[in-house]
Amino acid sequence: MSTNRPAPGRLPASVYRRRRLMVLLGLVAVIVAVVLVFVRPGASQGDDVGATTPPSTPATSGPATDEAAATDAAEPPATEAAEPAADGDPCRAEQVTVEAVTDKAVYAAGEQPKLSVTITNTGSNVCVLNVGTAAQVFTITSGADTYWTSTHCQVDPVDAEVSIEPGTPVSSSEPITWDRTRSSADTCGGERATVPAGGASYHLSVAVDGFESSTSKQFLVY
Repeated sequence: MSTNRPAPGRLPASVYRRRRLMVLLGLVAVIVAVVLVFVRPGASQGDDVGATTPPSTPATSGPATDEAAATDAAEPPATEAAEPAADGDPCRAEQVTVEAVTDKAVYAAGEQPKLSVTITNTGSNVCVLNVGTAAQVFTITSGADTYWTSTHCQVDPVDAEVSIEPGTPVSSSEPITWDRTRSSADTCGGERATVPAGGASYHLSVAVDGFESSTSKQFLVY
């Protein structure tokens, strides 16, 4: 009796058909997956698949920002304006002129110079200034040498605050006499050396309450 069997080592034809079907299905699945990656469902033509666009932000310029910061830093802080002067306020440096005065420009032998001061209020308001002898300093120089200073041997200095009217010069009521000697703080009770004469040139400078004369007064002694 003969039986229709597959040859040894060979599987039935149905097995090979199932294998080919499985391979074909797998190939189809791979193709579908590739298509889905490159063609997004519902996307319009020209869409950049997978690309994301960051939100737009206004561009800032580094140099411009630095320049603005530098400009702000360069601007000085605002300062408060000075209050206008009022009558009765202390005199200010910009409204007071001090002038050294001598009674002569040339002194003959034996004549002693008389020294005084004139103060003028050049401002627009009445100001107060200490014009007492305690606030006055007279200095006589010649070249680089200081020969005499009124405060070296001053006796009974006093303070005297006065109101100075604008445009009205105020002068010393009593001038100071210079005895033509060289002064120092340690010679007030003794003899002093007489300064050179014979046409020697000297300069007088004055300060009142801290305000100094802008120029000195020149004079000659014989």
